Amino acid sequence: MKEFILAQNELQSLFEELPNQGIILLRGDLASGKTTLVKEFSKYLGFNENVSSPTFALMQKYTHKNQVLYHYDFYQIGFEGILKNGLFENFYEEALHLVEWGDELLKTALKKMGLESLNIEIEILKNKRKYVIYE
Repeated sequence: MKEFILAQNELQSLFEELPNQGIILLRGDLASGKTTLVKEFSKYLGFNENVSSPTFALMQKYTHKNQVLYHYDFYQIGFEGILKNGLFENFYEEALHLVEWGDELLKTALKKMGLESLNIEIEILKNKRKYVIYE
């Protein structure tokens, strides 16, 4: 477990700890900064597209050179919706998967299917955020 307390302009130290491929589940209350984290991380990795929240699309896919980034928002559909919409299969693709609202059901299902994921818990602290990374 690693913990960071950072302002938005200090996120590079967090990004240096994160993989550029695999599955990262982002957890935190509404407006805790999950989408902002995805936007800033994508810029850090060199993605030039304007990354936006996929709340209504459920998933956005971005490419940069040989790298693929999937950005998911499962707030409205939950784990059952992931299965119903056929999105679970995407996790087998070699890419960076950033999942807003990735819950324990998803983490357990990924693990059962042989897919590891990293969790980032985000908490609001006045003008900064607390980021806790755990497996």
